[in-house]
Amino acid sequence: MAGIGTREARRPAPDPVLGEIADYVLEFPAAGVEARRIARYCLMDTLGCGVLALNYSACTKLLGPVVPGAGLAGGARVPGTDYELDPVDAAFSIGTMVRWLDFNDTWLAAEWGHPSDNLGAILAVADYLGRGPVAEGRAPLDVGGVLTAMIKAHEIQGVLALANSFNRVGLDHVLLVRVASTAVAAQLLGGTRAEIIDALSNAWIDGGALRTYRHAPNTGSRKSWAAGDATSRGVRLALLALRGEMGYPSALSADEWGFEHVLLGGAPIALERPLGSYVMENVLFKISFPAEFHAQTAVEAALRLHAQVGHRVDEISTVVIDTQQAAVRIIDKTGPLANPADRDHCLQYMVAVALIFGRLTADDYEDAMARDPRIDSLRAKMVVREEPRFNIDYLDPDKRSIPNAVQVFFAGGSNTERIVIDYPVGHRIRREEGMPLLIEKFRRNLAARFDERQRERIESACRDQAALERMPVDVFVELWVKQA
Repeated sequence: MAGIGTREARRPAPDPVLGEIADYVLEFPAAGVEARRIARYCLMDTLGCGVLALNYSACTKLLGPVVPGAGLAGGARVPGTDYELDPVDAAFSIGTMVRWLDFNDTWLAAEWGHPSDNLGAILAVADYLGRGPVAEGRAPLDVGGVLTAMIKAHEIQGVLALANSFNRVGLDHVLLVRVASTAVAAQLLGGTRAEIIDALSNAWIDGGALRTYRHAPNTGSRKSWAAGDATSRGVRLALLALRGEMGYPSALSADEWGFEHVLLGGAPIALERPLGSYVMENVLFKISFPAEFHAQTAVEAALRLHAQVGHRVDEISTVVIDTQQAAVRIIDKTGPLANPADRDHCLQYMVAVALIFGRLTADDYEDAMARDPRIDSLRAKMVVREEPRFNIDYLDPDKRSIPNAVQVFFAGGSNTERIVIDYPVGHRIRREEGMPLLIEKFRRNLAARFDERQRERIESACRDQAALERMPVDVFVELWVKQA
């Protein structure tokens, strides 16, 4: 008779979610015209955000080899730099620069996140593989393969986020970056179904980082490199699986010791909808401001009010911001803000800068701007309220709006109109308006790093969908290498 605590040692079949993800990355063609069109824009925007971040030493000090001199000649390259690294280190550098300014794309659901964070793993692995075959006389990977991998990584991260709220138990969304990056990296590396499942099981076993570095009183710059860490971990786990390292079939569902039991109180991990290209087709672009996405419409509303209030800041008695529950949980802050990472996740700071100066740029989070006493003075006059209607529309799958309203009251008793904006310019509902602005943003970001000749080469390569998709990855990445 089995004793107390005795367990059945026979290994079960893999958890269904692991198998569904593996089958998806191996079999889904990602051939939809709209998904591929948006993926091209996403590739451009993501890399543009990355090269813009290279202007900030807090970011660049983290990039490159783990120790000086430990590069890899002929390895994966980091856009905007001259680094050549092994794909794990390259994924960290690319993922970190992409996320640094909080300017790349966003996905909002039960869990939040930034699916283009996975480009760290995708581009590093693709460039690494693409350079090797060229040297051996074989055809390299093309950019079309990168777009396909992006569509799949977006979908895995985004669909897992629809019904599974890891933030509710204090875990950071970058665990979904790790899972998605692991899956697509293993597939790009030539993994079998079994190897991809093994790699994925280890990605879940890693657990999740605590969200404490995103929230007061601990907000800090880790939130800007956490995704780089996650996407690079995905590459490492994929490489281990392809060396034959074992996996753990019930990593999610195992009683007592599985992810679901340990971290979710037994709640199952679920895929709310079949995996396809839904997320890429509906992803949210940050076009106007490098700001946490729940604040985008609030900043847009504040900018509309700037002409009325910018010259009357000393007369303001109250600023009322009506917002969604998610914004209240993430970016509603009072008191001193310690660093740029703290400021770009403070709703009141972002609205104050927009009201006073009529703009919001990455430089506006730096210490030099934060010393302006008008900003904290105006923050102290702000009231943030949760608006029930905004919560309903935020969660409605047919709307998925991100509403905010801003109204300013003056000491003499007068007030501005209440500006309500439901959808930011980067939302699919405003795509026709947003895509030309996204291209303008891309060009500005390139100009921050490259001379006119190099910018034109990059822009020319990105203009034509079919030509870009045929371009070898190593040729494409070469366009982004910082020239001496």
